[in-house]
Amino acid sequence: MKSIFNKHIIRKITVVLLLLVSTASMAQDKKQELEAMRQRLQKEIRLINKLIRKNTSKTKFIVEDVQSLNHKIRVKRDLIKVMNRQTNLLTSQINNNIKKIADLRDDLTKLKADYAEMIRKTYKSRSEQSRLMFLLSSESFLQAYKRVQYMKQYTDYRKKQGEAIVVRTKELQELNKTYSEQKKEKEALIVENRKVQKEFEKEKKIQNEMLTSLRKDKNKYAAQVRKKQQQADEIDRQIDKIIRDAIASSNKKAGKTTTSKTYALTPEAKAIGSSFAANKGKHIWPVAEGTKVRGYGNYRDVVNPNVTRVSNGVIIATNQGETVRAVYKGEITRIFTTKEGVKCVLIRHGSYFTTYFGLRSVSVKTGDKVSKKQQIGTMFTNKSNGKTELKFTVFKNTTRLNPETWLYRM
Repeated sequence: MKSIFNKHIIRKITVVLLLLVSTASMAQDKKQELEAMRQRLQKEIRLINKLIRKNTSKTKFIVEDVQSLNHKIRVKRDLIKVMNRQTNLLTSQINNNIKKIADLRDDLTKLKADYAEMIRKTYKSRSEQSRLMFLLSSESFLQAYKRVQYMKQYTDYRKKQGEAIVVRTKELQELNKTYSEQKKEKEALIVENRKVQKEFEKEKKIQNEMLTSLRKDKNKYAAQVRKKQQQADEIDRQIDKIIRDAIASSNKKAGKTTTSKTYALTPEAKAIGSSFAANKGKHIWPVAEGTKVRGYGNYRDVVNPNVTRVSNGVIIATNQGETVRAVYKGEITRIFTTKEGVKCVLIRHGSYFTTYFGLRSVSVKTGDKVSKKQQIGTMFTNKSNGKTELKFTVFKNTTRLNPETWLYRM
């Protein structure tokens, strides 16, 4: 019965230990995930700062400055949130370690007290009766054998007690070291967070001043926005028409109705389309270094929050002369140039299309087969505001899709 009880206790302790190890592993994974997020956001802020510095002297329109600053503020807000989560996680880990240290110290105190009492009793028994006399006083061989076994077990127990003290002491030293490191890490994080908070508040103040200036001359701002929107709408119409024409041409060759809104696919094109779809959320960015300045869908106007505007793709700010690359293998369907000299490339991936608007030069031609990461051109920089921005869109046949869900970590 006692043996069964001991097994039950051992099993219970094992389960608790496994849970502790699992919890510690999950906490470590969460810590690494948050640190990776913090580093990505810091890298993005460095790129934004670099782009803003390059553009400041060239900007003619205050609205451009407001939008750039607004984007930077959004990213910094995300960074502050991540750092707060890191601080909270470290606080939780520190509190857990404080409790573990206290428990280990209690265990160590008890172990040392038990060990000291054992040594005292051993010394006392040795003064009263030697080990040899203890054996010789046995009434039978069996009793002598049992006494030998007892002394052996007692010696082993003393050894294990001593080893347990060494192990607990080492665990306590490691925990104290971890606790000290976590405190330093938390303090450094708090200092950094305060610095970012100050920068955030300063930039918010500058943004408010800019917005106040813009709102004094709403007509001028509205005219700038309207002009940009008209240009964007014209590009969207051209892209929509090119895709419709490409589908009609493909269906005509396949002997199908030209009014269909879906591509007539060859087995090869069908395989490419399926592969493109299977990689949703994993596709590379169309530029090696960039930051998303505007997402897909509805968004509030930076000057008039009550006004909702629409973005039919994602806008990625990048470096001057940056290489533009195909996000996946496919075929160049069409290349066109606006009257301002800005180029757009359309790539078909089976029944899917990706479009790249904002190029200065193009290194491919219509009908070319391209591979993933292949260079298709270089970025155009707007002389009036110094910005280098790529508009990237994704379609399935004629249906627009959200590019943010297709690109890796966008």
